[in-house]
Amino acid sequence: MKKQARADGIVIIKKYANRRLYNTETSSYITLEHLATMTREGRDFKVVDAKTDDDITHNVLTQIIMEEESRGQTMLPVSFLRQLISMYGDSMQAMVPGYLEASMDSFRRNQEQFKSAVEGAFAHSPFAEIAKRNLQMLEVAAQAFQTPGVAPVTPPPTPTASKDDQIAALKAELTRLQDKVEKLG
Repeated sequence: MKKQARADGIVIIKKYANRRLYNTETSSYITLEHLATMTREGRDFKVVDAKTDDDITHNVLTQIIMEEESRGQTMLPVSFLRQLISMYGDSMQAMVPGYLEASMDSFRRNQEQFKSAVEGAFAHSPFAEIAKRNLQMLEVAAQAFQTPGVAPVTPPPTPTASKDDQIAALKAELTRLQDKVEKLG
Protein backbone atom coordinates (compact mmCIF):
# COMPACT_ATOMS: atom_id res chain seq x y z
CA MET A 1 0.00 0.00 0.00
CA LYS A 2 1.19 3.45 -0.81
CA LYS A 3 1.86 6.05 1.90
CA GLN A 4 -0.90 8.57 2.09
CA ALA A 5 -1.05 11.75 4.15
CA ARG A 6 -2.83 14.88 3.15
CA ALA A 7 -0.98 18.08 2.44
CA ASP A 8 -2.68 19.73 5.43
CA GLY A 9 -0.98 17.29 7.83
CA ILE A 10 -4.01 15.12 8.46
CA VAL A 11 -3.05 11.47 8.73
CA ILE A 12 -5.35 9.12 6.84
CA ILE A 13 -6.37 5.98 8.72
CA LYS A 14 -8.16 3.27 6.78
CA LYS A 15 -10.58 0.96 8.55
CA TYR A 16 -11.09 -2.40 6.91
CA ALA A 17 -14.08 -4.74 7.10
CA ASN A 18 -12.15 -6.96 9.54
CA ARG A 19 -12.13 -3.92 11.89
CA ARG A 20 -8.39 -3.40 11.49
CA LEU A 21 -7.05 0.14 11.31
CA TYR A 22 -4.24 0.99 8.90
CA ASN A 23 -2.12 4.13 9.34
CA THR A 24 -1.21 5.26 5.83
CA GLU A 25 1.50 7.58 7.16
CA THR A 26 3.49 4.82 8.89
CA SER A 27 2.27 1.97 6.67
CA SER A 28 1.32 -0.09 9.71
CA TYR A 29 -1.72 -1.50 11.42
CA ILE A 30 -2.69 0.30 14.61
CA THR A 31 -5.23 0.02 17.41
CA LEU A 32 -7.79 2.36 18.92
CA GLU A 33 -5.26 2.98 21.71
CA HIS A 34 -2.82 4.32 19.09
CA LEU A 35 -5.53 6.70 17.85
CA ALA A 36 -6.23 7.81 21.44
CA THR A 37 -2.51 8.53 21.87
CA MET A 38 -2.41 10.46 18.60
CA THR A 39 -5.38 12.51 19.81
CA ARG A 40 -3.69 13.29 23.13
CA GLU A 41 -0.57 14.35 21.22
CA GLY A 42 -2.63 16.72 19.09
CA ARG A 43 -2.12 14.75 15.85
CA ASP A 44 -4.96 15.29 13.41
CA PHE A 45 -6.27 12.26 11.58
CA LYS A 46 -9.19 11.19 9.46
CA VAL A 47 -10.56 7.65 9.54
CA VAL A 48 -12.07 6.41 6.31
CA ASP A 49 -13.84 3.20 5.43
CA ALA A 50 -11.36 1.35 3.21
CA LYS A 51 -14.09 0.04 0.90
CA THR A 52 -16.37 3.08 0.50
CA ASP A 53 -13.92 5.88 1.40
CA ASP A 54 -16.62 7.33 3.71
CA ASP A 55 -15.37 9.49 6.60
CA ILE A 56 -16.03 7.50 9.79
CA THR A 57 -13.85 9.58 12.13
CA HIS A 58 -16.81 10.53 14.35
CA ASN A 59 -17.80 6.90 14.88
CA VAL A 60 -14.24 5.84 15.70
CA LEU A 61 -13.71 8.72 18.16
CA THR A 62 -16.99 7.81 19.85
CA GLN A 63 -15.77 4.21 20.07
CA ILE A 64 -12.53 5.41 21.73
CA ILE A 65 -14.56 7.37 24.30
CA MET A 66 -16.69 4.30 25.01
CA GLU A 67 -13.57 2.18 25.57
CA GLU A 68 -12.03 4.82 27.85
CA GLU A 69 -15.26 5.04 29.84
CA SER A 70 -15.47 1.25 30.20
CA ARG A 71 -12.01 1.08 31.80
CA GLY A 72 -13.38 2.32 35.10
CA GLN A 73 -12.24 5.95 35.16
CA THR A 74 -15.37 7.56 33.82
CA MET A 75 -15.27 11.22 32.90
CA LEU A 76 -18.80 11.65 31.62
CA PRO A 77 -21.34 11.73 34.47
CA VAL A 78 -24.61 9.87 34.01
CA SER A 79 -26.59 13.10 34.33
CA PHE A 80 -24.57 14.66 31.48
CA LEU A 81 -25.12 11.59 29.29
CA ARG A 82 -28.87 11.69 30.00
CA GLN A 83 -29.01 15.39 29.11
CA LEU A 84 -27.03 14.80 25.95
CA ILE A 85 -29.28 11.95 24.85
CA SER A 86 -32.37 14.04 25.55
CA MET A 87 -31.05 16.70 23.15
CA TYR A 88 -31.22 14.32 20.16
CA GLY A 89 -34.25 15.25 18.09
CA ASP A 90 -34.72 18.48 20.06
CA SER A 91 -35.00 21.74 18.17
CA MET A 92 -31.70 22.83 19.78
CA GLN A 93 -29.78 19.73 18.61
CA ALA A 94 -27.94 21.63 15.87
CA MET A 95 -26.53 24.09 18.42
CA VAL A 96 -25.21 21.49 20.88
CA PRO A 97 -21.99 20.53 19.01
CA GLY A 98 -20.87 24.17 18.74
CA TYR A 99 -21.74 24.81 22.37
CA LEU A 100 -19.83 21.74 23.58
CA GLU A 101 -16.81 22.63 21.44
CA ALA A 102 -16.78 26.22 22.74
CA SER A 103 -17.17 24.97 26.32
CA MET A 104 -14.18 22.63 25.99
CA ASP A 105 -12.08 25.39 24.41
CA SER A 106 -13.01 27.68 27.29
CA PHE A 107 -12.20 24.94 29.81
CA ARG A 108 -8.71 24.50 28.32
CA ARG A 109 -8.09 28.28 28.29
CA ASN A 110 -9.23 28.57 31.92
CA GLN A 111 -6.97 25.67 32.83
CA GLU A 112 -3.98 27.58 31.39
CA GLN A 113 -5.05 30.84 33.11
CA PHE A 114 -5.42 29.00 36.42
CA LYS A 115 -1.94 27.53 36.04
CA SER A 116 -0.49 30.97 35.25
CA ALA A 117 -2.31 32.54 38.21
CA VAL A 118 -0.98 29.88 40.57
CA GLU A 119 2.55 30.33 39.29
CA GLY A 120 2.26 34.12 39.62
CA ALA A 121 0.75 33.96 43.10
CA PHE A 122 3.65 31.97 44.47
CA ALA A 123 6.48 33.51 42.46
CA HIS A 124 7.82 35.83 45.17
CA SER A 125 6.80 34.05 48.35
CA PRO A 126 9.02 32.04 50.69
CA PHE A 127 6.97 29.01 49.72
CA ALA A 128 7.68 29.28 45.99
CA GLU A 129 9.51 25.94 45.98
CA ILE A 130 6.58 24.20 47.70
CA ALA A 131 4.19 25.76 45.21
CA LYS A 132 6.40 24.66 42.33
CA ARG A 133 6.37 21.06 43.58
CA ASN A 134 2.62 21.18 44.11
CA LEU A 135 2.11 22.47 40.55
CA GLN A 136 4.26 19.63 39.25
CA MET A 137 2.12 17.13 41.16
CA LEU A 138 -1.04 18.83 39.85
CA GLU A 139 0.25 18.51 36.28
CA VAL A 140 1.07 14.83 36.81
CA ALA A 141 -2.40 14.30 38.26
CA ALA A 142 -3.99 16.04 35.29
CA GLN A 143 -1.99 13.81 32.94
CA ALA A 144 -3.12 10.78 34.90
CA PHE A 145 -6.71 11.71 34.13
CA GLN A 146 -5.82 11.98 30.44
CA THR A 147 -3.59 8.90 30.23
CA PRO A 148 -4.89 5.65 31.70
CA GLY A 149 -2.41 3.56 33.62
CA VAL A 150 -0.18 6.36 34.93
CA ALA A 151 1.01 5.57 38.44
CA PRO A 152 0.44 8.15 41.18
CA VAL A 153 3.42 10.32 42.07
CA THR A 154 4.86 10.36 45.56
CA PRO A 155 5.03 13.95 46.82
CA PRO A 156 8.53 15.40 47.15
CA PRO A 157 9.98 15.87 50.64
CA THR A 158 8.97 19.10 52.32
CA PRO A 159 11.35 21.75 53.68
CA THR A 160 12.39 21.80 57.34
CA ALA A 161 9.54 24.11 58.46
CA SER A 162 7.08 22.54 60.91
CA LYS A 163 4.00 20.87 59.52
CA ASP A 164 1.66 23.38 61.21
CA ASP A 165 3.62 26.32 59.76
CA GLN A 166 3.50 24.78 56.31
CA ILE A 167 -0.25 24.19 56.56
CA ALA A 168 -0.88 27.74 57.76
CA ALA A 169 1.26 29.18 54.98
CA LEU A 170 -0.43 27.04 52.35
CA LYS A 171 -3.88 28.08 53.62
CA ALA A 172 -2.89 31.72 53.38
CA GLU A 173 -1.53 31.21 49.85
CA LEU A 174 -4.68 29.31 48.89
CA THR A 175 -6.82 32.21 50.08
CA ARG A 176 -4.70 34.63 48.02
CA LEU A 177 -4.98 32.32 45.03
CA GLN A 178 -8.76 32.05 45.39
CA ASP A 179 -8.98 35.85 45.43
CA LYS A 180 -6.90 36.03 42.24
CA VAL A 181 -9.03 33.38 40.52
CA GLU A 182 -12.21 35.27 41.47
CA LYS A 183 -10.73 38.46 39.99
CA LEU A 184 -9.91 36.57 36.76
CA GLY A 185 -13.53 35.35 36.54
